[in-house]
Amino acid sequence: MPTHFSFRRCAPLLAAATALLGACQSNTSTTETTATTKPAAADSAAAKQPLSQPLVKDIYTADPSAHVFAGKIYIYPSHDIEAGIPENDKGDHFAMNDYHILSMDSVNGPVTDHGVGLAVKDIPWAGRQLWAPDAAFKNGTYYLYFPVKDKQDVFRIGVATSTSPSGPFKAEATPIAGSFSIDPAVFQDTDGNAYMYFGGLWGGQLQRWQTGKYDANAAEKEPSTAVPALNARVAKLSADMKHFDGPVQEVKILDEAGKPLLASDTKRRFFEGGWLHKYQGKYYFSYSTGDTHLLVYAVGDKPTGPFTYKGVIMEPVQGWTTHHSIVEVKGKWYIFYHDTQLSGKTWLRNIKVTELKRGADGSIETIVP
Repeated sequence: MPTHFSFRRCAPLLAAATALLGACQSNTSTTETTATTKPAAADSAAAKQPLSQPLVKDIYTADPSAHVFAGKIYIYPSHDIEAGIPENDKGDHFAMNDYHILSMDSVNGPVTDHGVGLAVKDIPWAGRQLWAPDAAFKNGTYYLYFPVKDKQDVFRIGVATSTSPSGPFKAEATPIAGSFSIDPAVFQDTDGNAYMYFGGLWGGQLQRWQTGKYDANAAEKEPSTAVPALNARVAKLSADMKHFDGPVQEVKILDEAGKPLLASDTKRRFFEGGWLHKYQGKYYFSYSTGDTHLLVYAVGDKPTGPFTYKGVIMEPVQGWTTHHSIVEVKGKWYIFYHDTQLSGKTWLRNIKVTELKRGADGSIETIVP
């Protein structure tokens, strides 16, 4: 399948072809509304399976973190905007400044936009770039975890709370101590313990934390040679879900021989967008390979790993980035993801959902968008 470079060359044509759709975009709505836009015609290029339709079309959304709370599906996505910033490998053009919280009573049912649940201006320590969030629920409180650059332009992870899954959320006064980089994903195990997975390369700054401290002079990108790859991080969360309860650890991803994946193994190594779910007693750590545009997974016996690489969940979508969540809804498993069907621009994305299917041995079938 063509890489993102083909799509990027075609972006102007795609953008022109979808100008009418893009014209209705707004990044200022805070009113609760229900999406009723009719699905667009399927792209004829998606011949291997029907093209999933964007869940919302009146705003641009990405990085969907989906959860079932009180029998309803809630989605916590990034809110893409047109900031007019040139593209670069640090991701400065992803200049999001708030979150809209969405919900559905059923998969592919009508989507309710509950408006802005949290904005940069409401986070005391924040500077800019409110990237991919996640959410959790415990003891009557909903928690929204978010990465944002602080006033020194260093990504940290914060937490905000609410009595409602739709917000609004109130941010804590400081970031989580010991947190860094991007893409927090929180997994709550059946024994009551909760873990946060986080990290992302290039603009996500993970490569700048190799010594345990932020190095502003570190390389913009990760090593590309045959050395062990830089991996996501994991930390156990405290009982109040607001702090780390113990040290930050590396999420080790191994090959079939039990050896660490290498930085040069770009089709399998971690890049960003980690997510953990549990299926039949096994822990599935899935993630984006970044510049090779795959969603892949590895399986382990413990929530902290190590995890053994198993295969591809989803082949490249339209657009540069790929980011997902996996959730069980009424006995079926679904993957929420994004592409750029509406805009043709890699920084103006739209979220989608499709069923996740498995083999009898628990292996995940590859999805070809």
